[in-house]
Amino acid sequence: MDTPMDGDHSTNEESTDSRSISRRPVLRAALAAGVAVPAALMGVPALARTVPSTGGTLELTPECDDGDDPTPAQTEGPYFKPNSPQRTSLVEPGTVGTRLTVTGYVFGLACRPIANALLDFWQADNNGVYDNRGFKFRGHQFTDAQGKFTLSTIVPGLYPGRTRHIHVKVQAPGGRILTTQLYFPNEPRNNTDTIYDPRLLMTMSNNGTTRIGEYDFVLNVRQTPTSTSNPTSTSPTGPTTVPPGGTWTIGTQYAPGTTVTYGGVTYVCTQSHTAQPGWEPPNVPALWRVG
Repeated sequence: MDTPMDGDHSTNEESTDSRSISRRPVLRAALAAGVAVPAALMGVPALARTVPSTGGTLELTPECDDGDDPTPAQTEGPYFKPNSPQRTSLVEPGTVGTRLTVTGYVFGLACRPIANALLDFWQADNNGVYDNRGFKFRGHQFTDAQGKFTLSTIVPGLYPGRTRHIHVKVQAPGGRILTTQLYFPNEPRNNTDTIYDPRLLMTMSNNGTTRIGEYDFVLNVRQTPTSTSNPTSTSPTGPTTVPPGGTWTIGTQYAPGTTVTYGGVTYVCTQSHTAQPGWEPPNVPALWRVG
């Protein structure tokens, strides 16, 4: 469990994967260029990985084409707060700490990118402290049409009992919420943290004084190799259905404070957005709270 400390930052060694070529650079390049991913590379591990500082090898990264290995879930911990602000940068004027950019893609089980996936991040500050009164170092965003996300933040500080980490909830439109954590390679406390999972290691590099972390999430969303990036019709919860007797309406622009009903329950909008399939109030707690 998370329990509130600061400590040494991780080393600046760039993580590597000596086993085989990673599928991620190929996917990233194809998505950026707007071309199809070569079929011959669909069976290569999806995420770049690192070898532990203690030596040895890691188990293979989940392959998002076998319908069997989504990104592993982890405990939420005691510091999650709903209704975080929608933003891609957690850095504010006067923010202290080593700058960090976390970037990656959200995929389904067939390695197809998922557009409009919700990612809700929260983390400790430079001193290892969580803001439980406000929303510092808390924020949610949505992937773009290519399934990509980018978060600007700082390297979180350490506190007793845990290694360095970032919390995140990831949700495909109309899908279930994956709650997990991201970790930093070459952290001494990785070897003693009982929650730490090497499958959740980011690939780290440097860009000047900014640290760059890369990680691609694989959600438990069934897809076919030719399915579109919006998995609504093939999500684990089934097709999106017409609101059962509610006032919530697809295509409506909702503002904070607006009240709707859905399935006999009243919800209050917490973030401005235009309603779309998969964003029904029960499915997106970052946009709606029970009123």
